Amino acid sequence: MGIESIIILIIVGAVAGWLAGQIVSGYGFGLIGNIAVGIVGAFIAGLILPRIGLSLGGGWLAAIIHATIGAVILLALLKVVKRA
Repeated sequence: MGIESIIILIIVGAVAGWLAGQIVSGYGFGLIGNIAVGIVGAFIAGLILPRIGLSLGGGWLAAIIHATIGAVILLALLKVVKRA
C-alpha cells in the first residue's frame, strides 16, 4: 500500500466518520476517532453490503457513501451495546 492509498484511506475515513456522527445523534469522537470509525465502518460495509447485493460502484463518492453506511451500522451497534 503506497502513501497515496493511506492518505486517501484517512480522508475517506474522516469524512465517513464525521457523516456517521452527524447521522447517529450523540456521537462525535473528534478527528482521530472519526477516522477510526470511518475505516472500521468501511471494513464492516465491505463485509455486509456485497452479501446483500448492494453495489455502489467506484470512485471517491461511492467510497465515502460505502464507509458511511458501515460507520452508521457500527455506531448503531455501539449505541445498542451501551444501553444494555
